[in-house]
Amino acid sequence: MTTRIAVIGVGTIAQEHIKAYQQNPGAEVVALCDIDIERVKQRAEQFGVQRATGDVAEILSDSEIDAVSICVPNNLHAEIAEAALRAGKDVLVEKPMSTSVAEAEALVKATTETGQALQIGYVRRYAPNALVAKRFLDEDEFGRIYAARTTILRTAGNPGGWFGDKDVAGGGPLIDLGVHVVDLCWYLMGQPAAVAVSGATFDPIGARDNIQNLSRYRAASPTRVNNVEDYATAQIRFDGGAVLNVDVSYSLHTRNETAVQLFGEKGGVEIEPALHMVTERHDTLLHIEPQIDSLGFDFTVGFANQIENFLRICRREIPADAPAEHGLEMARMLTAIYESATTGSEVKITH
Repeated sequence: MTTRIAVIGVGTIAQEHIKAYQQNPGAEVVALCDIDIERVKQRAEQFGVQRATGDVAEILSDSEIDAVSICVPNNLHAEIAEAALRAGKDVLVEKPMSTSVAEAEALVKATTETGQALQIGYVRRYAPNALVAKRFLDEDEFGRIYAARTTILRTAGNPGGWFGDKDVAGGGPLIDLGVHVVDLCWYLMGQPAAVAVSGATFDPIGARDNIQNLSRYRAASPTRVNNVEDYATAQIRFDGGAVLNVDVSYSLHTRNETAVQLFGEKGGVEIEPALHMVTERHDTLLHIEPQIDSLGFDFTVGFANQIENFLRICRREIPADAPAEHGLEMARMLTAIYESATTGSEVKITH
């Protein structure tokens, strides 16, 4: 069975979706859609896709299209995802699923009412290092996980464009970068319910547009608004007592760093920057380096695995495993962090 796909939004991340679909024999990319008509025509020519349009409604009303990948700016994710679900399409929506709790709740409702599948693009779950770590965690190799730590720090990592516009992006590095690693930790911890957060954000440095002699990713969007945080830090507490500490930045006077670590009663696992395990046997500490093709985050393999997983969901071979309910829990956590940063107080999370 071939799943016929339309990709909505054809910016940088959409290219990874298109390539992964085209390399998978179970998918056919039949249409691309973007409000920038020239760009969508260029992408269609680049990838050999016959149909290019600027009209989302045209895509959603086409009964020949089975599913969509939504790769538009953050503030449009929930609106287009809900419309697609109600039009009878299965949905792969880039992270974050929504920029508010209310939008996330509406998407949970839409999946229930329509019976269509919604999967969130948490690509780090599907990289080999995370898959191996999850197998060990599922087999209780590390015991109860009571703490986790995750960090994505960038010295000069503000992409500019719409990423710096809070009204469009929903926030800065927390909702852009942090969403990936907070989800990865939460997922590997067993998806416990978050009960409270304490957070802080800072913005003294800005987009670092003055920096020269350093190449970095720049968003295609021409806007230079920058009203998002430079740096966010938080502790999330979960039902049962486990905690997750988070530090993320676009602009910070430090070295670039990515780390994901989980700590359990019988051992611990580091997923980023490279898969590494620590445990104890016969009164001796052991450091274990698994022998796999890539100990770090393999972007290409992660995307290929994510797309294969989504296609299996579309074929109803498996249920969505990053469903709207997971996006709702993420929205609760991130919204509470931003609220805590504004009020200066711990914020309780209700379910």
